[in-house]
Amino acid sequence: MVNCPACGGEVGDDIRQCPRCLLSTTLFDAVRDAAGTNPEHAPAYLRTIGELLATVDSTPPPAPSPAPVPTAFHRSGGTTRRIPDAGVPRPPRTVPAVRPLALLPQYPAGTTFAETRRRLDEYFLLGRRLGLDFTDFEARFGAANLSDDLASLDVLGHEMFLHLASAISEEYESTLARRNEVAQLIPTPSADVELDSVRQSIGLGDLPGAQRRLAHVRDELVRIEEEWQVGRILVTECDLLVTTVRELGGDPAPALGPLEEGRRFFHEGRRKEAEQLLAQSAVALWAVLEPRFFDDLKRQRDRMLEARAAGADVAAAVAALRDVAVELRQRNFAGTVVAYRSLKGTLDRLAPAEVAGTPGEPVATAEPAPRVG
Repeated sequence: MVNCPACGGEVGDDIRQCPRCLLSTTLFDAVRDAAGTNPEHAPAYLRTIGELLATVDSTPPPAPSPAPVPTAFHRSGGTTRRIPDAGVPRPPRTVPAVRPLALLPQYPAGTTFAETRRRLDEYFLLGRRLGLDFTDFEARFGAANLSDDLASLDVLGHEMFLHLASAISEEYESTLARRNEVAQLIPTPSADVELDSVRQSIGLGDLPGAQRRLAHVRDELVRIEEEWQVGRILVTECDLLVTTVRELGGDPAPALGPLEEGRRFFHEGRRKEAEQLLAQSAVALWAVLEPRFFDDLKRQRDRMLEARAAGADVAAAVAALRDVAVELRQRNFAGTVVAYRSLKGTLDRLAPAEVAGTPGEPVATAEPAPRVG
């Protein structure tokens, strides 16, 4: 029996994947090496990145961290390198549906002059909360109010109602879209109840009530996002690693088990367990990515050397490669990929003649055509 390096579960010698997190047993040793759990044995990738950097950078490398953190979520210096949206198709997740609005509500039936004026006062207050420009409505309201013109007030109220209902409906749709995005990873039961109440309030024409409930939904979504922020970042990082494995011609399948199990824990509301497993999932994905990553990184190093020999200024590319080394020393594998992508982008922006061709060879130019006549 051995212990899975991702979830710690016991795995029999004749089993091909961990029964708990589904990590392939073929990756066990690679994941342990990538995580750097053996203090007497530095991961091979640290030596490799040092050798690559030494071929292009004469600046002495920074001293290694005295206590490297074996987790993909560590950030050097307390800063966070922005992780782009990986754009990975995720398995569909069935979430409780919250219906969109079908039609705008009907304006409430006519009332007395005092009731209509009180209703319009509420509409003006709601308009200010929503940041709407009601200057024209205010002028018309003042004129109708001075002349006790109920018919004009009723027409004005109808127009304001439609304006406010449209604005609140747009807020409802944008809030629902945000809820649907969050619900793909995290349960949102409280927000779902509030959104149903918002629909009912809008249907009854209670626009101030709908606006108050929408504010509660947004506050609840912010709370959920803050509480689960670490896990959401970890999922994004893992998706980025999955994308990069595929871009470089690899198959992430042997390391996808912990990622999917981590997502399942999130769906069940098991935040801490999800975060722990997702952090180890990043290490497992790095173990799959590492050989192809360094093969391509060597190609980028060669492009840099060719560009330098052609007279190009490759200082920015050297700095990007140095960033790759820094992230690797911190075991921040997603940050490593972001720095690697930055390196490729920097080299791509160099003029083609500075990246390809024979170093030192002048660019051939066509001889001018002889004049005829």
